[in-house]
Amino acid sequence: MRSLLLPAEAAAFRLLGSISRATGRGGGTTLPGKALWRVDPGAVTALAARLPDGVALVSATNGKTTTAAMATSILERRAPVLANPGGANLVSGVASALLAPRRSRRRAVLEVDEAALPTVASALAPHVLLLGNLFRDQLDRYGELEHVANRWEVAIRASHAVLVVNADDPRLAALARGRANAVLFGIDDPRHALPDLQHAVDSVYCTTCGSAYRYAAIYSGHLGDFRCATCGEHRPRLDVVASEIALHGLNGSTFTIDLGGASAHVDLAVPGLYNVYNALAAAALAHACGASAADIAAGLGAFSAAWGRFERIPTSDRTVLLLLIKNPAGANEVVRTLVSGEAPTTAVIALNDEIADGRDVSWIWDVDFEPLAHGLERLVATGSRAEELALRFAYAGLHRDRIEVVHDLERALDRGLALTPAGGELTVLPTYTAMVELRGVAAARGGLRDYWEADE
Repeated sequence: MRSLLLPAEAAAFRLLGSISRATGRGGGTTLPGKALWRVDPGAVTALAARLPDGVALVSATNGKTTTAAMATSILERRAPVLANPGGANLVSGVASALLAPRRSRRRAVLEVDEAALPTVASALAPHVLLLGNLFRDQLDRYGELEHVANRWEVAIRASHAVLVVNADDPRLAALARGRANAVLFGIDDPRHALPDLQHAVDSVYCTTCGSAYRYAAIYSGHLGDFRCATCGEHRPRLDVVASEIALHGLNGSTFTIDLGGASAHVDLAVPGLYNVYNALAAAALAHACGASAADIAAGLGAFSAAWGRFERIPTSDRTVLLLLIKNPAGANEVVRTLVSGEAPTTAVIALNDEIADGRDVSWIWDVDFEPLAHGLERLVATGSRAEELALRFAYAGLHRDRIEVVHDLERALDRGLALTPAGGELTVLPTYTAMVELRGVAAARGGLRDYWEADE
C-alpha cells in the first residue's frame, strides 16, 4: 500500500507548495512538509529511504546552511543532490525538501535545526551525521549549551550514522569519544590563532573533570587545540585537517586539506577563517560519503555563497554585501573578517527580535563590535530593536552623530545606498528575519532570484 500511495501523496503536497508560492501567501518551503508530517509522518521516512545513497544531515549553531551548500557543491560533481538551500531546517522544511521531484538525485544533504535534530534523525535514519559546532545561541529557545548537547547525545546514541564532528569543539569531541564510525576534523595552523579567548566564549571547562582548558591554539570562540592539565582530556587525533591557510580579506582564502592519505589544495571564494571551518566540515562530510580529493577541491572551488551568507547583490550602480549575524560567535567572526581587509566606512546593521531571531537580543553586548565601530563614518541602525543596536555602538565608541536609526528595513537599505559612492559596496549585517526581508526587497527589484526558482 505504501508504494502505491506515496507518489500520489508527494504530488499532492508539492502542488500545495506551488499554490502557496503562486498566491504570494508564503510557506512554500515549509507548508507541504508540515501538512505531510501531520497527515502521514511515515511518508517522510519512506521518502528518505528511497534515496539509494542515503541522507546526510548537517547541524551546527553557526554555518550549517553554508556547510550543507558546500557539501552539495562537492557531491554534485558525481550526481545531483537533494537539498534544502533556503534554510528551512525544521521538520516541516526537511519534509518539504524530500517532497521535491527526485530527478535522478540519489542522495540528500539536509541542514537541520539544532533542536529538531533528534526528531529528524530518528525519522530519516541518516547515513552521515555532521555536527559542526556548538555555541550559545537563542537562549530563550534552546536554553544553555548543555541542553542542546544532551539532545544531540541522545540522537547520536540512537543512530548508526557515520558521525562527522568538529574535534576543535570540546563538547563535540566528547560526543564522539569512543565511537568507532567517526570522522574528526579540525584546523592545524597556529599562525591564525587568536591571542586570547574572546569575551563571548562558551565551552572552556573540561567535560570530564570541570577544570579550565588550556589551549595550544584558539581559532574561533572556544574552538582550537585544547587540553585539560588536570585529567589529560585533549583534542583527539584529527582525520581531516586544514593547514597552510592564507586569508585574503574579503576575496576568500586558500588552504590545504589533508584527508588521511590524500590532500586537496582549496581556493575558496568566500572569506574568513569561519568559512575555512565550514569548508573543512563539508570536505569531511563528502569524504565520509566517498568523494575524492579532486572532487572536494573542485566543489569547494566552484562554491560562491549560500543563501544570505556573504552574498553580493547587485543594484543599479552599487553592490550590497550581505553577511548574516545571529549570535556572538558568528558576529565576532564576521567583524574579524571585515576588519582584516578593507573595513567598511558605511554599514547598515539590522537587529530584529522575531521568533526566528530569538526574542532576547542581549547577545549584542557579547559581540566585539569595537574594531568595526572604530572604522565607521556612518552606521544605519535598523530593525525592530534598532535603538538597542544604536546604543551598543555608542558604547563601542562610535559618536552618536554618526548613528542613524531607520526602523524600516527598505528605507534603511536605501539610506545606506545613498551614503555609498556610485560603483561602491554597502556592507549590510542583518539578523535572520531581516536578511529574509532584505532578500525579498532585492528579489522584487530584480537583483536576484528567490532560492526556490533555481529548482523549478
